[in-house]
Amino acid sequence: MKNKAAFMTGLNRMEFREIPVPELKPGEVLVKLEYVGICGSDVHYFHDGRCGEFVVDGDFMLGHEAGGVVEDVGPGVKTLAKGDKVALEPGIPCGKCEWCKGGKYNLCPDVRFLATPPIQGCYENYIAFPEEMCFKLPGGMTTKQGALVEPFSVGLHAAFQGQVRMGDQVVILGAGCIGLMTLLACKANGASDITVVDIVPKRLKYAEKLGATRVLNGKECDIIKEIGTLTGNLGVEKVFETAGSPATIAQTAHLVKAGGTIVLVGLSANPELTFNFGKIMAKEAKIESVFRYRNLYPRAISAIAEGIVNVDDVVSHEFSFDDIQKAFDAAINDKENVVKAVIKM
Repeated sequence: MKNKAAFMTGLNRMEFREIPVPELKPGEVLVKLEYVGICGSDVHYFHDGRCGEFVVDGDFMLGHEAGGVVEDVGPGVKTLAKGDKVALEPGIPCGKCEWCKGGKYNLCPDVRFLATPPIQGCYENYIAFPEEMCFKLPGGMTTKQGALVEPFSVGLHAAFQGQVRMGDQVVILGAGCIGLMTLLACKANGASDITVVDIVPKRLKYAEKLGATRVLNGKECDIIKEIGTLTGNLGVEKVFETAGSPATIAQTAHLVKAGGTIVLVGLSANPELTFNFGKIMAKEAKIESVFRYRNLYPRAISAIAEGIVNVDDVVSHEFSFDDIQKAFDAAINDKENVVKAVIKM
C-alpha cells in the first residue's frame, strides 16, 4: 500500500509526498480515507499561516473532516472490522482532566485535534486512529456524508447551546458551511421561523434550498431595521453568529429579544471586539459560545441516516485529491461560488 499525502509547504502552496502507512497500536484502526472536507480553518492556515492563536510552523498537513473505510484493525479492537464505513471525530482528548471527566471533553487543554498545529491533519490515503473516535456509519450512509458529520456536529452543538425548541424564531448571521449546518440543526430542533443573513447571493440561495423561512442580503438592506420591522421592534429569541465578522458579532446585541439568547459560533480573526454590553444587560440576554462539539457524533449520524437533515445539499464543489491545490485556490479566490468543498481521496 502507498500512502500519498498533501502538505502545505508555504502559504498557498501544496505538495504531494509519499509517507509510510502508519503501524497500528493497540486500540487503533487503519482507515482508508475516501472523503475529507475543506474547513474554514484549513483555508486560514493555508492562506494566512495561522488561525486564531494556532500558527503553522514548517510543512503541515491540513484536513480534519473525514470519512472512510476500515482497512485493518489493531490489537484489542472490538467494535469495528475491516470494511466498516466510519466517520472520524478528529479530536483525541486526554480522558483524565476535569473537563474530560465532566463530559466536556471538547474543552480538554491537551486534546490532539487533527490539523491544529502541531498535530498533522488527514489529507492522506491512510490514517491510524483510535477505535473510540471512529464512528461506524449505517449501511445507507456514504463516506461523503461521514465527512460532513464533523461540520454538522458544530451546527448541532450550536443549536443545543442556544436551547432551540419547537416554535422558536431564529436569526443566523452567515450562510457559509457552519451557518447552513446550524440552519439544518435549528430546523431539526423545531425552530419555525429562521432568517439567514449573508452578503453572498449563492450562499443565500443554498439557505433557501435548505429551508430558511427568509434570507436577507446584508449589502442590500439594514439588517437591524429589517429584523425590527419583522418583529415589531421586539427582536428575535435566538441569534446565531456564524461568520466570525466583527460587524455581525456587534449586530447580535441589537437583534436579540429581551430575555433571548445569542450564540457565538464564528471565530473572529481579532479576539478583541467592540460590543454593546449595555444593550445585553438591559435586555437580560444570554450569551453562549461554541467550541467544536462534544458527545454528538452518534446523534448527528442518526439524524443524517434517518433523513432528518440533508447534509449533501450543503456541498457546492467536489475535487479529486490530485486537484487539492486547485480546490484550495478556489476556496480562497472564489468565495462567491464555493459554499462547501470536499476532497474525494
